[in-house]
Formats: sequence, structure tokens, C-alpha cells
Amino acid sequence: MKGKQSSLPPKITSGEASLLEQIKTETKEYNLNNVTRTKAYLDFYLHFPEIHWAFLGHMVSRNGGWNMTDLKGEFLTRLISKKERETFFAFLERGNWLIFQDVYPQFLLYRESLKQHKPLFHLSSYLNISTFMETIWNHFWLHQETYILAIALIINEQSYLEKRVVQNPLFQKGVLSKFEFILQDLLSFNHILFPYGKRNLAGQTLHQFESLNERILLGKRLYDVLFKKKERLKLVLEWAKTHPHSGSRKDYWPHIFNSINEGIPGFAYQTRLKACQLRPRARKIYSPALEYAWKNVSQTEAEKGDWFEDERVVDYLMDDNEKIDGEIKNEYCKTLERLELAAIAKKAISILD
Repeated sequence: MKGKQSSLPPKITSGEASLLEQIKTETKEYNLNNVTRTKAYLDFYLHFPEIHWAFLGHMVSRNGGWNMTDLKGEFLTRLISKKERETFFAFLERGNWLIFQDVYPQFLLYRESLKQHKPLFHLSSYLNISTFMETIWNHFWLHQETYILAIALIINEQSYLEKRVVQNPLFQKGVLSKFEFILQDLLSFNHILFPYGKRNLAGQTLHQFESLNERILLGKRLYDVLFKKKERLKLVLEWAKTHPHSGSRKDYWPHIFNSINEGIPGFAYQTRLKACQLRPRARKIYSPALEYAWKNVSQTEAEKGDWFEDERVVDYLMDDNEKIDGEIKNEYCKTLERLELAAIAKKAISILD
């Protein structure tokens, strides 16, 4: 596998040019906000269940939406200034938008290839898709290795984000340097949750967001959590199909969260959580729906360039055969309690000031 792009893309027919325009239009239509993207991933997976990343992307994108609405929810409005929350949202939204506008055209090329009974991945360069993924899709077309395709997409999306978001000076200064301690040690931003059954959660925790290697390895672990246990996959998929994504954490835990703010201004804040349950007569934690938390954002065009330069990334395609349990409920419960205590402490300090 070569890391250099051919100097000239292949010539295309008028029919292929028309297809490319159609793909761009459809991608733009679903790339409005986190809710529309997240739904598009699930809809695609339901039609093409061999594309495992589509469901993994759907579940991870749900978490992105929850992180976005947390910024307007119960706790972070007390802990972080309005300007910082807006910068953090811009960071989350840009990453969510970028991934969709890169991966969804790949899905649509695959869909059209099936329709025409021939691979159309030679059109990838016209959609600014990495040469790495063009090779992988052609391999998948011949061999149908679902694991390799899913892991390749994880590698691709995280590598694609690396320079465009993680190493972007604006976000380095405005988000990553300021929020490192919050992201890593305090908040639920580093938990990726897969709800299933009655109040159950599976998932993983990321501890080094700025490390590309760690993000790729996290993606592989999340894939294992979601797809290696068939019974759990069935339950998570059933949950996803029966709980449309709104962006509110009420989607998975309505016994704790509400998309309506039950708070009364001026009343002293008291602890409400204990072991993932509300204390008697305690009001629910406010977690708004995305449509009420944030307006749609018009994004600037994605930065050009192919990230694929180092052939060693293919080593990630090997299955580590790691045994991963994936249960995260207790860890997440403790995070929620720490978050609540931090919000109370910040309120108390501001009163003293």
C-alpha cells in the first residue's frame, strides 16, 4: 500500500460526474447537525449491516451530541464560562461535521457500487477521500472482510481529524489546553456510552484525547465492545432503533435526566445523586435536546490533503484479540457524582467571592 496520491485523478464520464454531485448534495443534506448525522449513520447501517462502522459511528456520534448538550445542561453551565462553552461546542461540532463529510460519501459510493454491480471507488479522489480508504474499499469489495473495513475507517477518521481539529492552533489554545484536566479527570466527556436493555451501559473511557494512537486504540476497543458479543450488539441495536437520538441524556436514563429544566431559580443547590439514583423527592438533572441547546452551524470547507503518509498504520488492522468486558456503568455513576460535587463547590466559591 503506497502512501502517495497519484498526481492526476482518472478521467470520469458524465454519468460519474453526475453521481459525484448527487453524493455531495446528499451528504450536505444530512450534515446539518449532530442529530441528522447520527440518524443517517443508523439508517445506512440498517440497510447495509455489513458496514459495521456505520453503527459504531452512530453510537459514538450520539455521545458527541450528549457532550454538546452537556455544555448547556445542569452542571457545565455552573463550571465553565459562556465563551468557553461556545468554543468547546465549536470544537465538538467541527469534528462531528468533518467526520461525516468524509465518511458518508464513502458509504454512498459503496451503495452506488452495489447498485451498478461494479466498484466505483476510483472516484474517491474526486471526493477528497484518502488513498488508504480507496485501497481498503477495493479490498472489501473483493473479500468482504468486515473487521478490516471497520478498523480501517476508525484509523481513517481519527487520522483525518488529527491535523484538522486536534492539532488546529485555534482548538489547541481555546479547548485542549484549557480543558485537559476537565476532559481527563472530571467530566463525562471521556466516557463513550452504549446504552442497552434496562438502564445498562457498556463502553470505554479515553484518557489521552490528544494522542492519535490512543484514539485509534479506543476505537478498536469500542468496536470489540459493540460487535464481539452478539447478544449485546442485538440489545444495543434494539435500544438505538427504539430511542431516536435527541441529544438529551434523557434518551438513555429518563429516571435521572430531563430535557425540561425542573430547577427553581434562587434555590440552593443540593446533592441529588447517589449510586445512579436520584435521592427521594430530588428533581431530575437538566439535559436539553440538541435543537433547543444549539443552532445549526455553517461550516467552512474541509481542509484538503491526504493524511496517509506512513504505511505503518496498517499494523492497526490486526485484531489484538483483547478480552474487553466493556461495562462502564459504575465508573460513569462516579463521574456524575464528581461532576455534581464540582458544580456545588464552584457555586459555593462564587458566593464566597
